[in-house]
Amino acid sequence: MNAWSGSIVSDQDVMLGKPVVAGTRITVEHILEKLACGETIAEVVEEHPRLTEEDIRAALAFAAEAMRSTAIHSVPEVAD
Repeated sequence: MNAWSGSIVSDQDVMLGKPVVAGTRITVEHILEKLACGETIAEVVEEHPRLTEEDIRAALAFAAEAMRSTAIHSVPEVAD
């Protein structure tokens, strides 16, 4: 079993099928965006009281697994 099983679900009737934390409408995408902007796990949980630290870690594990199973997207270099 994976680290996110049961915590992250997808249902076409909830957020157009995007992966969400079970029992919420909070998408993995939203969690990743908040963390990428510099918010801490504690800040995300404080802003979304239905989430737990374990939910955030499950979202991260789901995203890591999703990246392993998808095609590699090249990222262009930025000229100085």
